[in-house]
Amino acid sequence: MGPSWVEIDPGGLRANLEALRSALPKATEPVLVVKANAYGHGAAQVAKLAAGAGVKWFAVAYPDEAATVRRAAPRARIVLLGPADPAEVALLARLRVIPIVVDADHGRSLAAEAKKRKVRLSVHLKIDTGMGRLGFPWSDAATAMGPLFREEGLKIDGICSHFARVESGRDDPARAQAERFFHVVEAAEQAAGRRLFRHVSSSRAALLHPEWDLDGVRPGILAYGYGASDAAGRIQTRPVLQWKTRVVQVRRVPAGTAVGYYGTYTTPAATTLAVIAAGYADGYLRTLSNRSHVLIGGRRCRVVGRVSMNWITVDAGLYASAKPGDEAVLIGRQGNQEIWADELATLCRTIPYEILTGINASIERRYTNPHPQTGT
Repeated sequence: MGPSWVEIDPGGLRANLEALRSALPKATEPVLVVKANAYGHGAAQVAKLAAGAGVKWFAVAYPDEAATVRRAAPRARIVLLGPADPAEVALLARLRVIPIVVDADHGRSLAAEAKKRKVRLSVHLKIDTGMGRLGFPWSDAATAMGPLFREEGLKIDGICSHFARVESGRDDPARAQAERFFHVVEAAEQAAGRRLFRHVSSSRAALLHPEWDLDGVRPGILAYGYGASDAAGRIQTRPVLQWKTRVVQVRRVPAGTAVGYYGTYTTPAATTLAVIAAGYADGYLRTLSNRSHVLIGGRRCRVVGRVSMNWITVDAGLYASAKPGDEAVLIGRQGNQEIWADELATLCRTIPYEILTGINASIERRYTNPHPQTGT
């Protein structure tokens, strides 16, 4: 890719993980979600750093992600949140990955393949309590999952669900989902004749509902520093990813200069335009055209004209001292100014997840020392 790069602060990530660990009961395991390249932060290095910081459980979406985590964290437990294909059973057994079972047919097919290969696959049952996506429908889960406890190829060790919506207060719709989950858990543990590893909360539920910590909590965006900056909250984390690039051209232009494709911006007065090396091919969304800012020389510079495939033009101001080679910050901090993924997400009417995971995975990730301004 082009000359932009991503910086991740290991000290900040460790601080976020420590904040999570400190907030949870000792018996509750953080199950760090590292799918989608650890939300753009680099799955291999994040898993290695997290394992070194004491994280024992990880969650991924696909087997190739599990293989990456296994190489980085040889002793970790890895949960596969997406439904595994029976053809992947040998790989999952070799990698010691725990897949979820989403319905009775899925469970039987995994069991048959495991038995054929003379392995016993550790699995978790996924219960759909209201998300409307993956899992045994909660209303008939007890009946549907019962026979799976007798399948020779499976060892059912856990049970989980996922909230569709979590809010604060007594009217939180997640409460109904939690009640359904506990009802199914009772039946599942009766069928198993033992306690199962229970996990239901991801980041937002972990922030608002400590009563659902259970055996595991699945922090995702929270671990990477979003959604938990309120000092009054149960957990505080800070962003650890910065995205930077370089200025490639600077020029003074008069009033009335049209900028970019179709001239969607015209300079109202004489100014300095700076072109920086990043664009929508790198993951900087075209929706940010004429709306966002970047940081150059510790100042906010407005993006003007349309974001193109490889370059962005910004208004650096008439008396700007910017020059080719100067650092430009797309996400992060420069001087006293900050731009984070949640700001860009608001402009795009989306969520920080999409901004972070949209940063092209081929862009270099650099793991830096803590920033002296904040220690994160």
